[in-house]
Amino acid sequence: MQTSAHDLSRWGLLSIAAAIATITLKTGAWALTGSVGLLSDAAESVVNLIAAVVTFMALRVAARPPDRRHNFGHSKVEYLSAVLEGLLIAAAATVILISAVERLRNPQPLQNLGVGLLISVVAAGVNGVVGTLLLRVGRTHRSLALEADGKHLLTDVWTTAGVVVGVGLVALTGWLPLDALVAIGVAINILVVGFLLVRRSLSGLMDVAMPDAELAAVQQVLDGFRGGEVSFHDLRSRVSGRQRFLQLHMLVPGDWPVQRGHDLGEAVEQQLRLAVDGLVPIIHLEPAEDPRSYESWRLR
Repeated sequence: MQTSAHDLSRWGLLSIAAAIATITLKTGAWALTGSVGLLSDAAESVVNLIAAVVTFMALRVAARPPDRRHNFGHSKVEYLSAVLEGLLIAAAATVILISAVERLRNPQPLQNLGVGLLISVVAAGVNGVVGTLLLRVGRTHRSLALEADGKHLLTDVWTTAGVVVGVGLVALTGWLPLDALVAIGVAINILVVGFLLVRRSLSGLMDVAMPDAELAAVQQVLDGFRGGEVSFHDLRSRVSGRQRFLQLHMLVPGDWPVQRGHDLGEAVEQQLRLAVDGLVPIIHLEPAEDPRSYESWRLR
Protein backbone atom coordinates (compact mmCIF):
# COMPACT_ATOMS: atom_id res chain seq x y z
CA MET A 1 0.00 0.00 0.00
CA GLN A 2 1.31 3.43 -0.92
CA THR A 3 2.31 5.63 2.03
CA SER A 4 0.81 9.12 1.97
CA ALA A 5 2.90 12.25 2.27
CA HIS A 6 1.02 12.98 5.50
CA ASP A 7 2.32 9.74 6.97
CA LEU A 8 5.85 10.66 5.88
CA SER A 9 5.72 13.96 7.78
CA ARG A 10 6.49 12.16 11.04
CA TRP A 11 9.98 11.54 9.67
CA GLY A 12 10.28 15.31 9.30
CA LEU A 13 9.62 15.61 13.05
CA LEU A 14 12.43 13.12 13.69
CA SER A 15 14.77 15.29 11.62
CA ILE A 16 13.77 18.38 13.62
CA ALA A 17 14.49 16.58 16.91
CA ALA A 18 17.87 15.40 15.61
CA ALA A 19 18.79 18.93 14.49
CA ILE A 20 17.94 20.43 17.89
CA ALA A 21 20.02 17.76 19.64
CA THR A 22 23.05 18.25 17.41
CA ILE A 23 22.89 22.05 17.62
CA THR A 24 23.01 21.77 21.40
CA LEU A 25 25.91 19.32 21.34
CA LYS A 26 27.99 21.10 18.71
CA THR A 27 27.48 24.55 20.18
CA GLY A 28 28.70 23.16 23.49
CA ALA A 29 31.76 21.68 21.76
CA TRP A 30 32.56 25.04 20.14
CA ALA A 31 32.07 26.94 23.43
CA LEU A 32 34.48 24.57 25.19
CA THR A 33 37.21 24.68 22.54
CA GLY A 34 36.91 27.99 20.70
CA SER A 35 37.55 26.12 17.43
CA VAL A 36 36.25 27.82 14.29
CA GLY A 37 36.13 24.37 12.71
CA LEU A 38 33.68 23.20 15.35
CA LEU A 39 31.81 26.51 14.99
CA SER A 40 31.37 25.79 11.27
CA ASP A 41 30.04 22.35 12.15
CA ALA A 42 27.53 23.90 14.57
CA ALA A 43 26.47 26.47 11.96
CA GLU A 44 25.62 23.68 9.51
CA SER A 45 23.42 22.08 12.16
CA VAL A 46 21.44 25.32 12.42
CA VAL A 47 20.81 25.01 8.69
CA ASN A 48 19.80 21.40 9.31
CA LEU A 49 17.12 22.60 11.71
CA ILE A 50 15.73 25.15 9.26
CA ALA A 51 15.79 22.56 6.48
CA ALA A 52 14.04 19.99 8.69
CA VAL A 53 11.23 22.45 9.45
CA VAL A 54 10.88 23.26 5.75
CA THR A 55 10.80 19.53 4.92
CA PHE A 56 8.10 18.89 7.51
CA MET A 57 5.93 21.71 6.16
CA ALA A 58 6.48 20.56 2.55
CA LEU A 59 5.39 17.01 3.35
CA ARG A 60 2.24 18.33 5.02
CA VAL A 61 1.40 20.42 1.96
CA ALA A 62 2.20 17.55 -0.44
CA ALA A 63 -0.32 15.37 1.42
CA ARG A 64 -3.22 17.65 0.47
CA PRO A 65 -5.57 16.12 -2.11
CA PRO A 66 -6.13 17.76 -5.51
CA ASP A 67 -8.44 20.77 -5.47
CA ARG A 68 -9.92 23.25 -7.96
CA ARG A 69 -6.75 25.32 -8.16
CA HIS A 70 -4.35 22.35 -8.06
CA ASN A 71 -6.01 19.66 -10.15
CA PHE A 72 -2.94 17.41 -10.12
CA GLY A 73 -2.21 17.70 -6.40
CA HIS A 74 0.54 19.48 -4.48
CA SER A 75 3.44 17.02 -4.77
CA LYS A 76 5.78 19.48 -6.53
CA VAL A 77 6.17 21.40 -3.31
CA GLU A 78 8.83 18.83 -2.37
CA TYR A 79 11.03 20.18 -5.16
CA LEU A 80 10.67 23.70 -3.82
CA SER A 81 11.60 22.40 -0.37
CA ALA A 82 14.76 20.79 -1.74
CA VAL A 83 15.70 23.96 -3.66
CA LEU A 84 15.31 26.04 -0.50
CA GLU A 85 17.41 23.55 1.45
CA GLY A 86 20.15 23.78 -1.17
CA LEU A 87 20.14 27.58 -0.94
CA LEU A 88 20.31 27.41 2.85
CA ILE A 89 23.29 25.08 2.60
CA ALA A 90 25.03 27.62 0.36
CA ALA A 91 24.26 30.42 2.83
CA ALA A 92 25.74 28.41 5.69
CA ALA A 93 28.86 27.70 3.67
CA THR A 94 29.32 31.42 3.00
CA VAL A 95 29.12 32.25 6.71
CA ILE A 96 31.61 29.48 7.49
CA LEU A 97 34.03 30.77 4.84
CA ILE A 98 33.94 34.31 6.24
CA SER A 99 34.58 33.06 9.79
CA ALA A 100 37.34 30.71 8.64
CA VAL A 101 39.21 33.37 6.65
CA GLU A 102 39.07 35.73 9.62
CA ARG A 103 40.45 33.02 11.93
CA LEU A 104 43.15 32.18 9.36
CA ARG A 105 44.30 35.80 9.54
CA ASN A 106 44.13 35.81 13.35
CA PRO A 107 44.80 32.30 14.75
CA GLN A 108 43.75 31.69 18.38
CA PRO A 109 44.70 28.90 20.79
CA LEU A 110 42.18 26.08 21.37
CA GLN A 111 41.07 24.63 24.72
CA ASN A 112 39.44 21.44 26.08
CA LEU A 113 39.87 19.69 22.75
CA GLY A 114 39.35 16.17 24.11
CA VAL A 115 35.90 16.84 25.54
CA GLY A 116 34.88 19.02 22.59
CA LEU A 117 35.79 16.40 20.03
CA LEU A 118 34.00 13.67 21.98
CA ILE A 119 30.81 15.74 21.99
CA SER A 120 31.12 16.24 18.23
CA VAL A 121 31.47 12.51 17.66
CA VAL A 122 28.26 11.89 19.62
CA ALA A 123 26.46 14.52 17.51
CA ALA A 124 27.75 12.87 14.33
CA GLY A 125 26.36 9.54 15.54
CA VAL A 126 22.90 11.08 15.97
CA ASN A 127 23.00 12.58 12.47
CA GLY A 128 24.28 9.33 10.99
CA VAL A 129 21.43 7.22 12.36
CA VAL A 130 18.68 9.72 11.51
CA GLY A 131 20.16 10.55 8.09
CA THR A 132 20.33 6.87 7.10
CA LEU A 133 16.70 6.37 8.13
CA LEU A 134 15.48 9.42 6.21
CA LEU A 135 17.42 8.45 3.09
CA ARG A 136 16.02 4.92 3.17
CA VAL A 137 12.43 6.08 3.69
CA GLY A 138 12.79 8.83 1.08
CA ARG A 139 14.03 6.41 -1.58
CA THR A 140 11.45 3.77 -0.70
CA HIS A 141 8.53 6.21 -0.98
CA ARG A 142 10.10 8.49 -3.62
CA SER A 143 10.06 11.58 -1.42
CA LEU A 144 12.70 14.04 -2.66
CA ALA A 145 12.21 16.21 0.44
CA LEU A 146 13.07 13.35 2.81
CA GLU A 147 15.86 12.08 0.60
CA ALA A 148 17.40 15.56 0.44
CA ASP A 149 17.16 15.93 4.20
CA GLY A 150 18.77 12.51 4.70
CA LYS A 151 21.63 13.33 2.35
CA HIS A 152 22.13 16.64 4.11
CA LEU A 153 22.44 14.93 7.50
CA LEU A 154 24.85 12.33 6.14
CA THR A 155 26.92 15.13 4.61
CA ASP A 156 26.97 16.67 8.07
CA VAL A 157 28.45 13.41 9.41
CA TRP A 158 31.35 13.60 6.95
CA THR A 159 31.74 17.28 7.77
CA THR A 160 32.03 16.48 11.46
CA ALA A 161 34.50 13.69 10.73
CA GLY A 162 36.71 16.10 8.80
CA VAL A 163 36.49 18.71 11.54
CA VAL A 164 37.35 16.18 14.26
CA VAL A 165 40.39 14.97 12.31
CA GLY A 166 41.53 18.53 11.58
CA VAL A 167 41.09 19.81 15.13
CA GLY A 168 42.73 16.64 16.44
CA LEU A 169 45.76 17.39 14.26
CA VAL A 170 45.84 20.91 15.68
CA ALA A 171 46.07 19.38 19.14
CA LEU A 172 48.90 17.07 18.04
CA THR A 173 50.93 19.54 15.98
CA GLY A 174 50.06 22.86 17.59
CA TRP A 175 49.69 24.44 14.13
CA LEU A 176 46.71 26.77 14.69
CA PRO A 177 46.01 27.77 11.04
CA LEU A 178 44.98 24.17 10.37
CA ASP A 179 41.73 24.80 12.30
CA ALA A 180 40.72 27.52 9.84
CA LEU A 181 41.82 25.49 6.82
CA VAL A 182 39.59 22.61 7.96
CA ALA A 183 36.64 25.02 8.21
CA ILE A 184 37.32 26.28 4.66
CA GLY A 185 37.37 22.69 3.39
CA VAL A 186 34.06 22.04 5.13
CA ALA A 187 32.51 25.11 3.52
CA ILE A 188 33.61 24.08 0.03
CA ASN A 189 32.16 20.59 0.53
CA ILE A 190 28.86 22.06 1.72
CA LEU A 191 28.69 24.31 -1.36
CA VAL A 192 29.08 21.31 -3.68
CA VAL A 193 26.30 19.41 -1.89
CA GLY A 194 23.98 22.42 -2.09
CA PHE A 195 24.66 22.88 -5.81
CA LEU A 196 23.90 19.24 -6.63
CA LEU A 197 20.70 19.35 -4.58
CA VAL A 198 19.41 22.50 -6.30
CA ARG A 199 20.27 21.10 -9.74
CA ARG A 200 18.31 17.91 -9.13
CA SER A 201 15.33 19.81 -7.73
CA LEU A 202 15.18 22.20 -10.67
CA SER A 203 15.20 19.19 -12.99
CA GLY A 204 12.01 17.97 -11.30
CA LEU A 205 10.38 21.37 -11.65
CA MET A 206 11.06 21.14 -15.41
CA ASP A 207 8.78 18.06 -15.71
CA VAL A 208 11.54 15.51 -16.29
CA ALA A 209 10.42 12.16 -17.74
CA MET A 210 9.96 9.03 -15.62
CA PRO A 211 13.13 6.97 -14.91
CA ASP A 212 14.12 4.34 -17.48
CA ALA A 213 13.28 1.46 -15.15
CA GLU A 214 9.71 2.69 -14.69
CA LEU A 215 9.28 3.33 -18.42
CA ALA A 216 10.46 -0.23 -19.07
CA ALA A 217 7.78 -1.49 -16.66
CA VAL A 218 5.20 0.55 -18.59
CA GLN A 219 6.32 -0.92 -21.90
CA GLN A 220 6.09 -4.42 -20.46
CA VAL A 221 2.46 -3.82 -19.53
CA LEU A 222 1.65 -2.38 -22.96
CA ASP A 223 3.32 -5.33 -24.69
CA GLY A 224 0.80 -7.58 -22.95
CA PHE A 225 -2.05 -5.78 -24.73
CA ARG A 226 -0.38 -5.15 -28.11
CA GLY A 227 -1.00 -7.26 -31.16
CA GLY A 228 -3.77 -7.89 -33.61
CA GLU A 229 -6.12 -4.95 -33.45
CA VAL A 230 -4.54 -2.95 -30.60
CA SER A 231 -1.43 -0.74 -30.59
CA PHE A 232 -0.02 2.18 -28.60
CA HIS A 233 2.06 5.25 -29.46
CA ASP A 234 2.90 8.85 -28.48
CA LEU A 235 3.87 7.92 -24.94
CA ARG A 236 4.92 10.86 -22.76
CA SER A 237 5.58 11.03 -19.04
CA ARG A 238 6.57 13.41 -16.27
CA VAL A 239 7.55 13.15 -12.63
CA SER A 240 5.93 15.33 -9.99
CA GLY A 241 7.31 14.59 -6.55
CA ARG A 242 6.11 11.13 -5.56
CA GLN A 243 3.61 10.99 -8.43
CA ARG A 244 4.14 9.91 -12.03
CA PHE A 245 1.94 11.09 -14.88
CA LEU A 246 1.74 9.07 -18.11
CA GLN A 247 -0.06 10.02 -21.32
CA LEU A 248 -0.39 7.74 -24.36
CA HIS A 249 -2.61 6.98 -27.35
CA MET A 250 -4.32 3.59 -27.79
CA LEU A 251 -5.33 2.64 -31.33
CA VAL A 252 -8.25 0.21 -31.84
CA PRO A 253 -10.53 -0.60 -34.81
CA GLY A 254 -12.89 2.26 -35.57
CA ASP A 255 -15.90 -0.03 -35.68
CA TRP A 256 -15.45 -1.14 -32.08
CA PRO A 257 -18.29 -0.13 -29.73
CA VAL A 258 -17.35 2.68 -27.37
CA GLN A 259 -17.93 0.35 -24.43
CA ARG A 260 -15.38 -2.17 -25.69
CA GLY A 261 -12.70 0.47 -26.19
CA HIS A 262 -13.45 1.96 -22.79
CA ASP A 263 -13.24 -1.40 -21.04
CA LEU A 264 -9.88 -2.15 -22.65
CA GLY A 265 -8.56 1.28 -21.65
CA GLU A 266 -9.66 0.68 -18.05
CA ALA A 267 -7.87 -2.69 -18.04
CA VAL A 268 -4.65 -1.14 -19.38
CA GLU A 269 -4.76 1.69 -16.80
CA GLN A 270 -5.30 -0.77 -13.96
CA GLN A 271 -2.25 -2.82 -14.96
CA LEU A 272 -0.15 0.32 -15.37
CA ARG A 273 -1.02 1.48 -11.86
CA LEU A 274 -0.01 -1.91 -10.49
CA ALA A 275 3.30 -1.79 -12.38
CA VAL A 276 4.36 1.71 -11.25
CA ASP A 277 3.50 3.00 -7.79
CA GLY A 278 1.90 6.44 -7.78
CA LEU A 279 1.23 6.43 -11.53
CA VAL A 280 -1.63 8.48 -13.01
CA PRO A 281 -2.20 7.14 -16.56
CA ILE A 282 -4.18 9.06 -19.18
CA ILE A 283 -5.16 7.10 -22.32
CA HIS A 284 -6.49 8.74 -25.47
CA LEU A 285 -8.54 6.31 -27.59
CA GLU A 286 -8.15 6.61 -31.39
CA PRO A 287 -9.42 4.70 -34.47
CA ALA A 288 -6.63 2.75 -36.16
CA GLU A 289 -7.97 3.52 -39.68
CA ASP A 290 -7.66 7.32 -39.34
CA PRO A 291 -4.24 8.69 -40.50
CA ARG A 292 -4.54 11.49 -37.96
CA SER A 293 -4.33 8.88 -35.18
CA TYR A 294 -0.64 8.35 -35.94
CA GLU A 295 0.41 11.95 -35.42
CA SER A 296 2.76 12.35 -32.47
CA TRP A 297 4.47 15.11 -30.59
CA ARG A 298 8.00 15.46 -31.83
CA LEU A 299 10.37 14.67 -28.97
CA ARG A 300 14.12 15.17 -29.29
